[in-house]
Amino acid sequence: MTRTPIDIIIPDQSGKRAVVTGGSDGIGLRIATRLAAAGAEVILPVRNLRKGEAAAARILANAPSAAVSLRHLDLASLESVAALGEVLRGEGNPIHLLINNAGVMTPPERQTTVDGFESQFGTNYLGHFALVSHLLALLRAGNARVTSQVSVAANQGAINWDDLNWERRYHGMRAYSQSKIAFGLFGLELNRRSEANGWGISSNLSHPGVAPTSLLAARPELGRGADTREIRTIRWLSARGVLVGTPETAALPALYAATSPDAHAGRFYGPNGLGHVGGAPAEQKLFSRLRSEDESRRIWETAEELTTARFPVA
Repeated sequence: MTRTPIDIIIPDQSGKRAVVTGGSDGIGLRIATRLAAAGAEVILPVRNLRKGEAAAARILANAPSAAVSLRHLDLASLESVAALGEVLRGEGNPIHLLINNAGVMTPPERQTTVDGFESQFGTNYLGHFALVSHLLALLRAGNARVTSQVSVAANQGAINWDDLNWERRYHGMRAYSQSKIAFGLFGLELNRRSEANGWGISSNLSHPGVAPTSLLAARPELGRGADTREIRTIRWLSARGVLVGTPETAALPALYAATSPDAHAGRFYGPNGLGHVGGAPAEQKLFSRLRSEDESRRIWETAEELTTARFPVA
């Protein structure tokens, strides 16, 4: 089956500084590459320097005049998150785009971050929450747009309020869904709090649909020694242009949400195909799990307590 090409036009990003988490491979690398090609100065915060260098080389091969550089970041360590904030604040350059894209998915056995949080909740949500707090002054200086990448998994499950760290009974997929629900609630609450407190930034959400990336592939560091059955199926479908997307098309909703003049604060963007697992990017109805402002406030306050990160209040 021949796949109909899907793409978007990215406005000129010259003069803008963009930070992309999870930009060393997969969807994040595609996002970073497109932003750099559009003229943005792209910062890649990476945990693995060698992998980051390979990603930067790929970006420069695609756009030789691009401005791309690496910084160290381990979202599973609040100390590392704070250190990156200190480095970027020391550089003093406004940030115009922040795409919170990094994530881990379904370790077979429960793992924890450096700070003792269940790894998916700690990395996908708490790490990004702390990152935004440490970068807030630079985001305000750049009147930034913050786009947070959630998942179709945020349309299932719930926040396990009685056991946020899944200490009593771990279930990898449910814990992943919780992390993405929490992250989506945060992205919407960030926009509300920016409007209420005059921070001058806008925040929206995206999701990539389903595409063959490394999230479900063999990841020895997560205790997954072989590719999952799910990723083998997704690769088969993607290669034949059936239903799901590719890493290139999966990058488009976040790019659209972050750069399009038609994308707005407090909105949600994802693929518009059948089941929203593939297709061109478009605004979508907010997942039911992301609609409660009470839960948004609660998960925000919980993150403040767990990370000790604070945001200014008017």
